[in-house]
Amino acid sequence: MQKYLVLYRSPASAREQMANASPEQAQAGMEAWMAWSKRAGEAIVDLGSPLGDAANLGATPSSEPIGGYSILQADSLEAVKRVLEGHPHLHMPGASIEVLEFLGMPGT
Repeated sequence: MQKYLVLYRSPASAREQMANASPEQAQAGMEAWMAWSKRAGEAIVDLGSPLGDAANLGATPSSEPIGGYSILQADSLEAVKRVLEGHPHLHMPGASIEVLEFLGMPGT
């Protein structure tokens, strides 16, 4: 089984989203995430967390902030895509999900 890093991107940072959400919106958002996590089940290695502002070292950063992450496991990228179908993050305007496979370290 392979592991995959899932990055949640959107035009607004997680900090902005949380600051601008009403208590009702925050509660509804968490309920949607928990419903998705129950459907994803054992595919979730680490549900993840919202992320704060990034520090950039090196090349120019992406224009869309990474608002959070998860670590999932599945037999293939296609299987991870199926787990992410209907994910609540995709209901946000301009939001996207980026999936990267963890590769083994060379020489180990």
